[in-house]
Amino acid sequence: MQLDISHSGADTLVAVHTTRLDASFAPQFKADMMEIVNAGARRIVLDMSAVKLIDSSGLGTLVSILKALNGQGSIVIRGASPTVLGLFKLTRMDRVFTIEPAAATA
Repeated sequence: MQLDISHSGADTLVAVHTTRLDASFAPQFKADMMEIVNAGARRIVLDMSAVKLIDSSGLGTLVSILKALNGQGSIVIRGASPTVLGLFKLTRMDRVFTIEPAAATA
């Protein structure tokens, strides 16, 4: 899988290491993310800085994961590229997900 998972306090940090979150990657991504949710993660921070393209399958997967949290958690999108951010704004998903710039490095 192309995910790195770590923890920081109550946050589950998930770095996505693929340039495309599309129909070819979405099913495996969803399965892996559901494992994270089922393990008890409630605040998931997705580092999407490597993702350059997201399609409706990828966006639908993110919505499915958010629904799986049953209102008891949240997903933060961190480091989205201008193209990915544009899709979130176009679909108004920037109102559903918390969007953050890339994490600052020390």
